Amino acid sequence: MIQAKNIQKYYDKLQVLKGVDLHIKKGEIVSIVGASGAGKTTLLQILGTLDRPEKLPVASSLIINGENILALNDKALSKFRNLNLGFIFQFHQLLPEFSALENVCIPAYIAGKKPAETEAEAKKLLEYLGLSHRINHKPNELSGGEQQRVAVARALINKPDVIFADEPSGNLDTHSAENLHQLFFKLRDEFGQTFVIVTHNEELANMADRKLIMSDGQIIS
Repeated sequence: MIQAKNIQKYYDKLQVLKGVDLHIKKGEIVSIVGASGAGKTTLLQILGTLDRPEKLPVASSLIINGENILALNDKALSKFRNLNLGFIFQFHQLLPEFSALENVCIPAYIAGKKPAETEAEAKKLLEYLGLSHRINHKPNELSGGEQQRVAVARALINKPDVIFADEPSGNLDTHSAENLHQLFFKLRDEFGQTFVIVTHNEELANMADRKLIMSDGQIIS
């Protein structure tokens, strides 16, 4: 599903990623852990096509679901990202002026999908996530756990192959975090998605099929 080779990244003269190689299989849940500054979020952003690795004499490569990501121009990359990848962040990034239902629909609208079909799919997802009674509520009317489940529904609306999550439970209380962690595995089992999760939560990291440990810009284990 994801094959990355020699992923390097500099910010000014600071080298944040030092030639990362990794292979993630379809349907696998992989956690990435390490101290702050190890390069976890930078790696996730590159794998998620939100940033690009350095152009080097020794080429990097990034293949996702058979697509050569580094060969895509910006327009093609945006389309690929919208249709194939989902994102869940520590802070839900919901748009405050829109309802839960409207927030979930936005990626599908961007993809040009029909409003009636999109709303039906969004309602189905929100019902699946236990939020059918909250679809018309705005983010400030939802609890932290509910907001994050809306963000999960938004990540799923285009049926992406891969979900990238950056500290997804970092802003939740213990009970809500545990529920979210269980949800990832339930989604993988029911929909077959691949999950790549950056986390400081050891419980979530250890639940994953594989735990990758980063240090000083490299995967060390």
